[in-house]
Amino acid sequence: MLSIAVIILLSYLVGSIPGSVTVGKALYGVDLREHGSGNAGATNTFRVLGWKAGVLATIIDVGKGALAAGVIATIRIDTLPDGLGFWEAGSVVSLVAGMAAIAGHMFPIWAGFRGGKGVNTAAGILLALTPVSMAVALSVFALVLFTSRYVSLASLAATAAFPVTIAARKYVFGVEHLDASLLFLSLIMAAGIFYGHRGNIQRLWAGTESRVGSFKPAKGMREKGEL
Repeated sequence: MLSIAVIILLSYLVGSIPGSVTVGKALYGVDLREHGSGNAGATNTFRVLGWKAGVLATIIDVGKGALAAGVIATIRIDTLPDGLGFWEAGSVVSLVAGMAAIAGHMFPIWAGFRGGKGVNTAAGILLALTPVSMAVALSVFALVLFTSRYVSLASLAATAAFPVTIAARKYVFGVEHLDASLLFLSLIMAAGIFYGHRGNIQRLWAGTESRVGSFKPAKGMREKGEL
């Protein structure tokens, strides 16, 4: 269907906007992929350039996901089916758009296919679709981060918490407006994010993953004269 193809293409292109790389080059003349962990994501932006650049990169990454799932997914060139089996078509299209945005973030065409890990973009998608469930996942992120000081572990915990929350709200508490496709496809997104964090998982298992040293606003390597 033409609508789906256009939605996937536009979502991928939006997801490919390299927020962290753009912020680094435009404001500081720094290619983040050459510093810190080498990852073109918000966490490395905080580490290398400090909290202001990190917040800006986060806003861009979250915004990409929200734009794909909340706006681009509403494009209609032809007619979509009323439903896909027991799934509601609109929810499926929004999640497909979101996954295309995540793919764009992880493998951006605008930045040599070297992108980030997709957590913030996924957060934007899910915030647009179900803010209550996303609020629970963000609470898990904050709790794990403040108790463990591992950003990667907090991200993985929040990623796992989201589909669990969806399942509990739908099948235990009977929240009817949550479509089953949201649970199924959020599990696929979670699998992709876990795959993107495979290096972090190995370091967590080995006890070599870096912790957050302080929750004060980060100055970044650039401001410390380490670049």
